[in-house]
Amino acid sequence: MAETLTVIGNYLSPYVRKVLVCLELKGIPYRIDPIAPFVGNEDFSRLSPLRRIPVLIEGDLVLNDSTVICEYLQDRFPAPSLYPADPLERAKARWLEEYADSYLGDVVIWRMFFQKGVRRFLFNQGTDEEVVRRAREEELPVALDYLEPRLPGDGWIFGELSIADISIASFFRNAAFVRYQVDPLRWPRTAAFVARALALPAFARLATFEDRTLRTPLPEQRAVLAQMGAPLTETTYGDAAPRYGVMRLG
Repeated sequence: MAETLTVIGNYLSPYVRKVLVCLELKGIPYRIDPIAPFVGNEDFSRLSPLRRIPVLIEGDLVLNDSTVICEYLQDRFPAPSLYPADPLERAKARWLEEYADSYLGDVVIWRMFFQKGVRRFLFNQGTDEEVVRRAREEELPVALDYLEPRLPGDGWIFGELSIADISIASFFRNAAFVRYQVDPLRWPRTAAFVARALALPAFARLATFEDRTLRTPLPEQRAVLAQMGAPLTETTYGDAAPRYGVMRLG
């Protein structure tokens, strides 16, 4: 490889986590500028016109959107494969990735994690507890009912670990940040699947940085991550005041 890849995006984002897990599993070296959502400066806006994370940079190439990035990584570094070889199964894996990014993203991130964390700590706004209640008690159970019969009792959805497994698990990691755990009595396959996925070394390595980020005030995060040995970039795009992007994260 000519130069190390650069990822712009915070460790706490499930979309960033999906990309980082792919990089870890493929053994691809990278640097990260772990900016929080919504704090990118004008240079970041030029790289990410929708002001979303993650962003991948390789030389002159700039890619936005976690799905686009992961597909590029698969094409660029095909082994080990994180997409099923069979066209039918590959299509199903892409659908489950999209379901996670869209529905779980809306419920877990925007209605739970954003409400309980980002909204308060970045924008100094109150939590809409009714939005959180509805997400936990009504909307997330819809997703769990959908996923339960589609997840394996052991192992991975398509036999080998794939982008579908990575995507789904990434969002339930954020659910845990707001103290939501899948009920193993109601959704036993899903609860076991999430625990199995998050125990993988690639997820576990990232979890140390995630846990510390979660406990550290925003202005101190970069310094703390540097002390922990995170593979940080020399400079950052995250030095602007928080402001909403053109669209939601992804």
